[in-house]
Amino acid sequence: MIAWADGPEHAEMIAGRFYPEENVVRVTRRPRDLWVISKGQLGIDGKSRPDDVARDCLNRASGDKLHAIRLYMLDTGADLKEAQRVIEANMSMGW
Repeated sequence: MIAWADGPEHAEMIAGRFYPEENVVRVTRRPRDLWVISKGQLGIDGKSRPDDVARDCLNRASGDKLHAIRLYMLDTGADLKEAQRVIEANMSMGW
């Protein structure tokens, strides 16, 4: 995630410079501050697919991570740790 770019073209240029081996899949603007989340710390192996329930919770929460975690817990019955992991993993994949 790139938070210091002036626009989508600038973000793609920065990504290409710092991550030349990665392809830019999607560029979107987020309404909130961005945080860099390590995929390794979240247990994402690169083969993970976005979770539809988590994406829906993020959408209903307008990207507010804490609210999305609460919604995920209500919708699925997951505990706080699992809900946080799933929501953060989906945020890192771009909800």
